[in-house]
Amino acid sequence: MSEEPHYRAWFESLSDPTERYPLDEVVYTDRNGGLLRVAHDLAELKKTPAAVWKKLFEDRAHKTTWPYGSGVWGKKEWVLPELDDESVVSMYEGNTNLFWAERYGQGLGVNDFWIKLCGNTHTGSFKDLGMTVLVSMVKQMIANGKSIRAVACASTGDTSAALAAYAAAAGIPAIVFLPRGKISTAQLIQPIANGAMVFALDTDFDGCMEIVKQVAERDGIYLANSMNSLRIEGLKTVGIEIVQQFDWDVPDWIVSPGGNLGNVSALAKGLDLMLTLGLVQKRPRLACAQAAQANPLYLAYQRDFEVFEPIAARPTLASAIQIGNPVSYEKAVAALKRFNGVVEQASEEELAEAAAHADRTGLFNCPHTGVALAVTRKLIDRGLIKKSDRVVVISTAHGLKFVDFKVKYHEMRIDGIESQHPNPAIELPASYEDVRERMLREIELRFGS
Repeated sequence: MSEEPHYRAWFESLSDPTERYPLDEVVYTDRNGGLLRVAHDLAELKKTPAAVWKKLFEDRAHKTTWPYGSGVWGKKEWVLPELDDESVVSMYEGNTNLFWAERYGQGLGVNDFWIKLCGNTHTGSFKDLGMTVLVSMVKQMIANGKSIRAVACASTGDTSAALAAYAAAAGIPAIVFLPRGKISTAQLIQPIANGAMVFALDTDFDGCMEIVKQVAERDGIYLANSMNSLRIEGLKTVGIEIVQQFDWDVPDWIVSPGGNLGNVSALAKGLDLMLTLGLVQKRPRLACAQAAQANPLYLAYQRDFEVFEPIAARPTLASAIQIGNPVSYEKAVAALKRFNGVVEQASEEELAEAAAHADRTGLFNCPHTGVALAVTRKLIDRGLIKKSDRVVVISTAHGLKFVDFKVKYHEMRIDGIESQHPNPAIELPASYEDVRERMLREIELRFGS
């Protein structure tokens, strides 16, 4: 199937679909300051039968034919259909492992339990999926004569890493604003290593977001945060990919951590598109998991979304979702309502223990995945998630980006957390007798005789 010009997409206002803008226009909000979305010509997409779409996507997966081997660009007609192939900036992101968490799920009483390892990608987080789309469009805009001096984002770590890497690959200057002292060392060094201009500011994410919006508005810098709905077009492929990996069977539940809330709305958008085009016949239920220290969506959910109040997010081990005023709140609420969704929170102790418990079954979790796992356990215990349900938890980042969190947990150095699953290294002299004595004792203690 060749690329055809009749597949079209554009920006449109959430509140007024008649307010439209081309995707290569520098615009982030509608005339009233509301969010935009990328809309597709569904009538044209529907002309292609569902079976043809399925075969096309399956034939492209994991291939080297540019750019279709990417999990995002393998669905190019559904993402940016009019983008020139030579403008694509891709690291063959996506197509990540759907891990059958057999031992962990059995411990929860759910046999059909899966972890979507979105952190198994180039920069170690699901942010790559959105950034490949945004940076590709910027590359085409620059090639077509648009004056863009640099691309910038506020970040709690993962977005900055993705932007820096993809911008470096495209040869486009990148600027990132980070809350000083509030991200992991690994997250800080990633944009530094990729040559981005890094500002560590004495504020939180929300403060960084205010700065980057001003920079984008006044200084000819292109905004790369998730309020730019180009990002959502890449992120939405996660839901599509999950269903494809189940041979186009929709799971019962998808549970995702939520901070700025672009991931929730993106999941819903991809799943809705499959439903509209006839590739699936139902929706899964969605659950958004928030850290109790940064829970504005959870608080709004407790009031049936009738009132939303930004909060001052408190420090949390799940630093990437330490956000008190999420940009994509409206989109997330709409998505949760369509998908009969729920919102739940996890304490610092709950998220740390959930991550450690999962690690003991072969995973290697970031703290944000720990939030999602802790929330999943709560929903199972409440009977909301049934024992027979197929459950997919979104793991948003690789655990290696949060080594400090892991080390402190196992050395029992996290304030207020006693560590139920510590496993510190055993330090001994280099003596066979000492090692043998301790080894046999530990085997007895840990596993029995």
